[in-house]
Amino acid sequence: MSKTNSFLKVMPVLFGFFIMGFVDVVGISTSYVQADFGLSDSIANLLPMMVFLWFAVFSVPTGMLMNKIGRKNTVLLSMVITFCAMLVPLVAYDYIVVLIAFALLGIGNTILQVSLNPLVSNVVSQDKLTSRLTLGQFIKAIASFLGPIIAGFAAATLGGWKMLFPIFAGATLLSSIWLWLTPISEDERVESTTSFGQAFGLLGDRAILLLFFGILFVVGADVGMNMVTPKLLMERGGMALEQAGLGTSTYFAARTVGALTGAILLAKFSARGFFKISMFVAIGAMVLLMISSGTVLIFTMVAVIGFALANIFSIIFSLALQKRPERGNEISGLMIMGVAGGAILPPLMGLASDAIGQIGGLLVIFAGLLYLLFTAFVVKVEKK
Repeated sequence: MSKTNSFLKVMPVLFGFFIMGFVDVVGISTSYVQADFGLSDSIANLLPMMVFLWFAVFSVPTGMLMNKIGRKNTVLLSMVITFCAMLVPLVAYDYIVVLIAFALLGIGNTILQVSLNPLVSNVVSQDKLTSRLTLGQFIKAIASFLGPIIAGFAAATLGGWKMLFPIFAGATLLSSIWLWLTPISEDERVESTTSFGQAFGLLGDRAILLLFFGILFVVGADVGMNMVTPKLLMERGGMALEQAGLGTSTYFAARTVGALTGAILLAKFSARGFFKISMFVAIGAMVLLMISSGTVLIFTMVAVIGFALANIFSIIFSLALQKRPERGNEISGLMIMGVAGGAILPPLMGLASDAIGQIGGLLVIFAGLLYLLFTAFVVKVEKK
């Protein structure tokens, strides 16, 4: 395969990671929906639950479907579902309709996350796979960073924040057409199937169980920070929602920088050591965030937490694969199922916030960070 031909096949696949990043707009969307319909925190926080619940339901079935229809077709299916999700709020706009839209977004994103990473291996050589996957995560982080900015721009100039949906729909349509027109060989895809029983059976391994919950908590913390940051800036800094949304963009910008930094440092330092240091930094910043009142300090601590958590998901994922390399397919499906953590922490945060204010939501995230620190110290990485 020539370099030009390889490049032409890699680009539409990598652009799919940009579409993958759309799911992170649920954080700032929760704030807008809550303001539009006068919802309590506990009711508003059902929105991210409707997105991330589906990772627990569709991850393993998607792997089985991928073996039947191919990786590329599975990615295209996810694009179709995502495109439909973007159109739903344009047909009607109320709380139930938004829940339906984000449920579809969650289903589409689940299918996309399970199928897109393996598809990369069909268009790059093995020696370049890690670097291309890292580049894909960087592209995803760009979409996550831009989401709140686009929402604020739409609210200020396009007549409402929900006008971000046609923008996202256009990008999804472009991505799907580009990929559809790109010929990709799938001769190397794995034909064996994975069952729920095989995946859940791995939880009998204590290390895998700890790492699975690690994925739950790191994704939950990620989504939780995405949601609580604008509310914290409005509550403590008196900022308008459109400006407070920049706090979420700050978080994702720091994650983007952290991901690139981690890619360099993890080539020189052990994953467990990096894991421990990152969690100490994140916990220290969270303590300061809980007691801070000025907007500058809030923005700074949010950025530090985003930077510190940027590589935790990939570290946990790699530790799990190292622990049971002979069960790599099942491990991958199980870890992606752990993304459902984004549906667990936000409702708990909503209940805590309704009871004692935004400090309650921060305490829920803090508990998750303590668990991640515990995991960093107790999980061993020796291969079986």
